[in-house]
Amino acid sequence: MKLFDNTEIAFSLKSDSELERAYFLFKMIQSQPMVRIGTAVTNFALKAHLPVEGLIRSTVFDHFCGGVTEEDCIPNIERMHGRGVFSVLDYSVEGKETEEQFEYALKKTLDSIEFAKEKKAVPFAVFKPTGVGRFGLYQKITEKEALTNEEKSEWVLVMDRFDQICKKAVACDVPILIDAEESWMQDAADNLIEAMMEKYNKDKVIVFNTLQMYRHDRMEYLKGLHQRAHQKGYYIGMKVVRGAYMEKERERAAEKGYPSPICKDKQATDDNYNKAIRYMMEHAKMALFAGTHNEESSYLLMDLAKQHKISNNDHRLWFGQLYGMSDHMSFNLAKEGYNSAKYLPFGPVRDVMPYLIRRAEENTSVAGQTSRELNLIKQERKRRKL
Repeated sequence: MKLFDNTEIAFSLKSDSELERAYFLFKMIQSQPMVRIGTAVTNFALKAHLPVEGLIRSTVFDHFCGGVTEEDCIPNIERMHGRGVFSVLDYSVEGKETEEQFEYALKKTLDSIEFAKEKKAVPFAVFKPTGVGRFGLYQKITEKEALTNEEKSEWVLVMDRFDQICKKAVACDVPILIDAEESWMQDAADNLIEAMMEKYNKDKVIVFNTLQMYRHDRMEYLKGLHQRAHQKGYYIGMKVVRGAYMEKERERAAEKGYPSPICKDKQATDDNYNKAIRYMMEHAKMALFAGTHNEESSYLLMDLAKQHKISNNDHRLWFGQLYGMSDHMSFNLAKEGYNSAKYLPFGPVRDVMPYLIRRAEENTSVAGQTSRELNLIKQERKRRKL
């Protein structure tokens, strides 16, 4: 039996009723029309302030999110840690636009670093660039447009928030994962994160950027960053993922008439992803957080670790999956002594909906993801004779 086929370990934390709920949810997500209708109905109900939060909470929210607050997440964190799986708390509130909201997100991130410092089960903190600054501002800088004086002052505040977070991460010795977003704002974020790496990754990796490998230019970016880091003498931390905005990226490129930044097909993305993890495993002074639900890439990474004599629990190598998905990977990796973590989103139900909708859409669009989840759940139901 291959490592990821062991459903007894995969679902050891799920009660029979939780397993049944997971089966029901993935059955729903498997149908594209159902996801579209469900999304539209949910958005309408929330906008109209209909009392649906309880229903959302007891179904999709509880399956894919850890809770509404950090404290809320503690039982989930502890249950998973009992099986050797760590948690990365992610305040998944998106699309905010005001300084007040950015200051609040900054405070939440600083709090989450403190929280991680106190909890062995939470080895990282995380934030999104647009959590602490306006999307349009990153976009303007990426597109090399001149900023107004007001925007220059606004950017100084964004840089200061990044610096406060990274400084706190160093002080608490908690590595910080910084998410990637859409390509047309990413250069501004990359440059800022690179400056943080140069400043704070002198002795080891504290600051991690994210590479979305469905972009065909990311390998070139990684190699360029490696050269610059080598010259300036700092460590590189990367969370390597496939990417979360594929349809949006392709549509925008077609609409605006520029070449799509996305690889031509799934195979090209997989090859690109594997190239990145190979490259990182071959070079010292790099730490890799492999965010993937892909079994082949994970088997490859395990082989590479053996090849390069990197022990299973080496702090420079982490495997990560999203909470509510790919338990067959997270829990079986942990059982083998690998550093395995779940991204555990939290936040008010209403504010976390964009995140949940993206998860559902992603599961429908990723060929085979949902049917793999369903087959494993069926296998476990059969094993338990439900």
